[in-house]
Amino acid sequence: MLHGGRLGNVREDVAKFCSSRKDDAPLADAVLAINKAHVAMLIEQKIIPVQDGAKILSALQKQNSKKLDPNAEDVHMAVEEAVLTETGSEVGGNLHIAKSRNDQVTTAIRMALRTELINILQRAIDMQQSLLETAAKHTQTIILEYTHLQPAQPVTFAHYLLSYMGALSRDIERLQAAYGHVNLCPLGAGALATTSFPINRKTTAELLGFDAVLENSIDAVGSRDYILETQSALAILAVNLSRLAEDLIIWSSPEFGTVELPDEFTSTSSIMPQKKNPEVLEIIRARASYALGDLVASAALIKSLPSTYNLDFQEVTPKLWASTDNLSASLGIFAKLIPDLKITDNIENKAAAGFVGATELANLLVRKYNVAFRTSHKIVGSLVKALIDTKQTLLDATPEILQKVAQESASIKLTVKKQDLIECINPRKLVETYKVQGGPSPAEVERAITAKNKTLAQTKIYIAKLQKNLANAENTLYLTVESCISKSSKNGRLKNLK
Repeated sequence: MLHGGRLGNVREDVAKFCSSRKDDAPLADAVLAINKAHVAMLIEQKIIPVQDGAKILSALQKQNSKKLDPNAEDVHMAVEEAVLTETGSEVGGNLHIAKSRNDQVTTAIRMALRTELINILQRAIDMQQSLLETAAKHTQTIILEYTHLQPAQPVTFAHYLLSYMGALSRDIERLQAAYGHVNLCPLGAGALATTSFPINRKTTAELLGFDAVLENSIDAVGSRDYILETQSALAILAVNLSRLAEDLIIWSSPEFGTVELPDEFTSTSSIMPQKKNPEVLEIIRARASYALGDLVASAALIKSLPSTYNLDFQEVTPKLWASTDNLSASLGIFAKLIPDLKITDNIENKAAAGFVGATELANLLVRKYNVAFRTSHKIVGSLVKALIDTKQTLLDATPEILQKVAQESASIKLTVKKQDLIECINPRKLVETYKVQGGPSPAEVERAITAKNKTLAQTKIYIAKLQKNLANAENTLYLTVESCISKSSKNGRLKNLK
């Protein structure tokens, strides 16, 4: 903690209590880059002499996250102390001209968060790739889907996988939007009111790879909505992943028997040798609650803070990094698990026992026998009840049974062809009729897979562009620093800053 001058000595226990050093590891590289860009700008603006600036830059070049003092109050002071040790206070003491820890810390968080977001976006498209490749293998694989955990209608497994492809696409869009708001540069805002030195905020923004300057100085140091926006997007992503985990946990149970999980993502019981427990998916489901909790904790912390900078902010960033680590890991697990899912093939008996052809039978009575749908719904419901009462399934339905039920339940005469009944209870035939846009028919699913592959390719291009922009900025900063050092004997405006 900064003491001396205005304040006397600091208490050791107070310094330890307020220190953020243990949580600063993700910021070290960003803080070093910020200081390099800032010093290069100070030289360009002739705020400090070229020779002094070159000495500071040389000292910064020798530092990395492993060399910085782990006992410093925070990473910002660790960097400054390293420079002072190398250059002395008369030169290194000017490192902090025209900047504050207030603008520096939020700039560093934004820079570190950019990298985390790109990593999560990459993991998300890896999972999407896994979903698409697996879906392409299962366009003809029929499963039962459920509403209220009751058998509802047959679909293709590919169609089910594409439902999460759609959810992930929206998650990616939210993360992309968050990235745009993160990638604005607050550096130069100072403590809260900029500075009387003639700094150039655009120069440092460009050297650090930001899209633009976050202009208003109070907003620049005092806003953390970009963290809440990111955590919100991650929390929604976590909810989507948790629901997928929940489906697979339930479907892998013997009672449902829809999928079998890969052995390497399960475990057995310490006492019951027959068990195959979906523990990896259970952890993903549990950790989704952490993402929600971290978002709520951050929002609760920020909501009551006055404007500009408060040290409370340093308690938010650990929640942010916990969320990014959490979601990155969960996405990585799913990308590896999905291709090795095994689908059971006893769909016909399960479909009959679950009466999943009832909806199509009701539709058939409307379409071919001119029965009003609500009347048709009543007749088929009565048929299902009659079959259940006699411990039968739709496989046992006959035209005669249906005729009797129609007369008793709706007082109408109904003679249905046997072939019509057969087609209504064949799950594969049913799925083939669901040709509406967004439906589960093999043809429609194949069309959707083609379209999703195109969207995925565009997302990959977007992420590659983000990576290239940051790499170009890092290279430009490196060349600028090297130029400053090599030309330290010369005065005048530096070249190649942009």
